[in-house]
Amino acid sequence: MNALVATDLDRTMIYSRAAMGDEQFAALETVCVEIYRDAPLSYMTTTAVELMTRLAREVVVVPTTTRTPAQFARIELPGSPFRHAVVSNGGRILVDGADDPEWRAHIDREVTRAGATLDEVRDELRTRIDDSWVTALRTADDLFCYLVVDPAVQPPEFLEQWQQWCDARGWTASQQGRKIYATPQPVTKSAAIAEVRRRLVADGTLDDSAVLCAAGDGWLDTDLLLAADHAIRPRHGELESLGWSAPGLTITADTGALAGVEILRWFGERSGISVPESATPPARDRTVGVHAN
Repeated sequence: MNALVATDLDRTMIYSRAAMGDEQFAALETVCVEIYRDAPLSYMTTTAVELMTRLAREVVVVPTTTRTPAQFARIELPGSPFRHAVVSNGGRILVDGADDPEWRAHIDREVTRAGATLDEVRDELRTRIDDSWVTALRTADDLFCYLVVDPAVQPPEFLEQWQQWCDARGWTASQQGRKIYATPQPVTKSAAIAEVRRRLVADGTLDDSAVLCAAGDGWLDTDLLLAADHAIRPRHGELESLGWSAPGLTITADTGALAGVEILRWFGERSGISVPESATPPARDRTVGVHAN
């Protein structure tokens, strides 16, 4: 194969109703791809489902997410099962759905050398927050942590000050909507994708000249976007609010779930695949795996 597609999931490929907005959610035909606590949570348009299914048949697709393995497992992503997935922001590589212990051991060694420990970061974070604007402080995969906040009352100076503290200690801080992440600098999507690519070239699945195409909407995707031969981001999300760009970066014309469709068409074009020009999905009649709105 001559292309590897690494794509972020939340707000890039899959969308909650809130992320889509009520108007778009009402206007598009969608499929529910994630159930959480017995309720539909994440959706793709029917066109996106068709395009993702076709793409996964033709090229190597690697879902690449900050979600933990358990959170990732909730998603019924079109084209599944995938031979590889990158989860925990690159902290783990899944191979045929199972954790690769060698990669995680490598990450643990790199994190130990990087600077502050997770406990030190959490302890410092607790001194900087209170429950007037923080809903929860959570730990993900014993690797990184994040806050769930109310952005409307979040102190305006908090993020910049927290970023400075983290950067000096080998960590990265970033905000995506209601979540503020603190991640060790060695834990990146680009490093994990580079390892997946190395293995696939070694076993003959990928040509040595295969291109890397990548998509993402948040700060934790930027290293992957910069490492890719072809990169795209949606016209929404954290990177849009930051005005983030890079040489050769494509930015979608559409927003919300329609940006996901645009990204999948773009993946097909950059991978040399002809993609069907499906019409914009009709209104209202929506199935959840099958969910009716």
